[in-house]
Amino acid sequence: MEIVVFGAGSLGSLIGGLLARSHDVTLVGREPHVGTVERSGLAIEGAIDAHVRPAAGTTSPAAADLAVVTVTAGDTDAAAAALSDTALDACLSLQNGMGNEATLAERLGCPVLAGTCTYGARLTEPGVVACTGVGEVVLGPREGGRSEPADRAGAAFTDAGVETTVADDMPRRLWEKLAVNAGINATTALARVPNGALVDGPARRVAERAARETAAVAREHGVDLPDERAAQIAMQVATDTAANRSSMLQDVADGRQTEIDAISGYVVERSGGVAVPVNETLTALVRAWEDENSTGRRYSSH
Repeated sequence: MEIVVFGAGSLGSLIGGLLARSHDVTLVGREPHVGTVERSGLAIEGAIDAHVRPAAGTTSPAAADLAVVTVTAGDTDAAAAALSDTALDACLSLQNGMGNEATLAERLGCPVLAGTCTYGARLTEPGVVACTGVGEVVLGPREGGRSEPADRAGAAFTDAGVETTVADDMPRRLWEKLAVNAGINATTALARVPNGALVDGPARRVAERAARETAAVAREHGVDLPDERAAQIAMQVATDTAANRSSMLQDVADGRQTEIDAISGYVVERSGGVAVPVNETLTALVRAWEDENSTGRRYSSH
């Protein structure tokens, strides 16, 4: 299968590198990383050891069977615009936050699949990505149910040795992922701690409450997600990825705009009559940090 991975940062490079073991992959990202990969290949280190030779560049190819989008939520619209010039059979979002699939579907003339990924990744230097934890990719139609494009994408991931599940309940799984991200990302970013610090530390209650609030909002939108399941999943992920620094913590450490709008901010905006004070507080604090420190846009109050 011909696959383009749009957003060859940490996760995109790892997933693209794993797929390149069995497929023709093009990594689309930024210099100097993609130039190094094009010249010397991609080294995968850590929990998985491999060296692969995907194509790499700063622009998308003219055609591909599948696009895997791994850019940050704030760059989804730009990714959709760029991929609109690529002839695609299907597109899969493996991004954090909610709403990315709808943004892609507005621009692309192909089926857009939803996905989650629990592999841990860190780009250590140009041309080198560390796998900090082997996880699973779950994918399926964004509206739920089954589809041939989802089955083909799942088979492609499985053929490349990526732990993969093709699911028919992606709406619920996306809200579960949002609950995990709402519990972990902003909390670790503000406290400047790795994920494992939430398991037994004083921030555990904050993370669990943020996850429970997300579950309450999910139920308002017709998704059956109990509060305690959301909190348990968040703590299980924090345990399984104890040594990891969340993507939002990495963004804050590097002075970049975060994905707060698509995570805790999304919970707040979709809350309706549900009280979400923890997510409101986390969102406001991260936005305040961004106003003073990040290289991204400034936010207006919501």
